[in-house]
Amino acid sequence: MTSITKIFTPTVGRKVLMALTGLFLCMFLIEHLYGNLMMLYNDGGVAFNKYTEDMTHTLLIRIVEYGLFAGIIVHVVDATLITISNNKARPVKYAVNKQSENSSWFSRNMGLTGSVILFFLVVHLRTFFVAHRFLDAPETMYESVVIAFKDWWYCAFYIISVLFLGMHLNHGAQSAIHTLGMSNKAYAPLIKAGGMAFALLMTIGFAMFPILFFFNILK
Repeated sequence: MTSITKIFTPTVGRKVLMALTGLFLCMFLIEHLYGNLMMLYNDGGVAFNKYTEDMTHTLLIRIVEYGLFAGIIVHVVDATLITISNNKARPVKYAVNKQSENSSWFSRNMGLTGSVILFFLVVHLRTFFVAHRFLDAPETMYESVVIAFKDWWYCAFYIISVLFLGMHLNHGAQSAIHTLGMSNKAYAPLIKAGGMAFALLMTIGFAMFPILFFFNILK
């Protein structure tokens, strides 16, 4: 069976879809972090508010937004189907489980980290996206961020969730590249290092905001 034919088999097809949607969501994370970095400007949130307003009223961005939500749904459903399929393929566990010797903690717990991220995403969207898009929040988006990050529980929840995001990305980015056939033994160390670097960058990048606002480092 050729590699092209394999793509159209149910199992491999789902893994390819998982990889594509995962990489698409990684691109969104980069864009989202770029927007958040505007809060570092010493302008009282003017640049960040303008950025969020432009994101709301630009037709192309709105189309991408729908694609983003579709990508999240497909990614979650696809992950669930793959997990169910894998469990059915291994109905009986081995008497001696040597998973830890053959795989990393990150790869064995993608379901756990993904579940935490999904729960965080629901809370995060309710706090910011839904409040401003559908509930007509009286404050600006920047003010909503300041209010949210003054609560220690939300800061703790945000940071913990971002740590789980980093764990998920650490394996997910490398796995996606491997699934799409863009890796080989020669580039394996580079891909692994790149995946770890990307996960670390996203973790530090997002986790610094609740710390900066909670301790009033950003005036």
